[in-house]
Amino acid sequence: GPAPLVRPHSECLTGDVFGSQRCDCGPQLRESVERIAEAGGFLLYLRQEGRGIGLYAKLDAYALQDAGLDTYEANVALGHGEDERDYSVAAQMLATLGVPAIVLLSSNPEKALQLDQLGVTVTERVPTGLYLSPANADYLAAKASRAARTPDLPAVR
Repeated sequence: GPAPLVRPHSECLTGDVFGSQRCDCGPQLRESVERIAEAGGFLLYLRQEGRGIGLYAKLDAYALQDAGLDTYEANVALGHGEDERDYSVAAQMLATLGVPAIVLLSSNPEKALQLDQLGVTVTERVPTGLYLSPANADYLAAKASRAARTPDLPAVR
């Protein structure tokens, strides 16, 4: 049949579970669940907290962000890469499910690139919504400038 809608979602305990507004992870997860429930497909929940640096390092990164660094700069200041996520496990999950091609539910072009390199055909990339608030405006601006996402952010009121 047609390629299923798939959301590889990187774990974000603070956003997904505790509703932190420092990021847009929780709203993206909720949107993904709703869209997949409607259209069918798969949500792949990946254990790569804090762009792959882990929960404790992520909390240290929050402190650096409070001191003025952006999310990427904070990871680097802690001795990590800007983004250490690896989508190999997502590709393995899809292979196990017998899914060679997907419609990718993500605003992150890196996910599509990695999945393609790992043998998963991305037939289409469908962006998630933009969840901008005063609490996450700097975070989203950093994502837009560093990760080629959502280039034009509306003004925050």
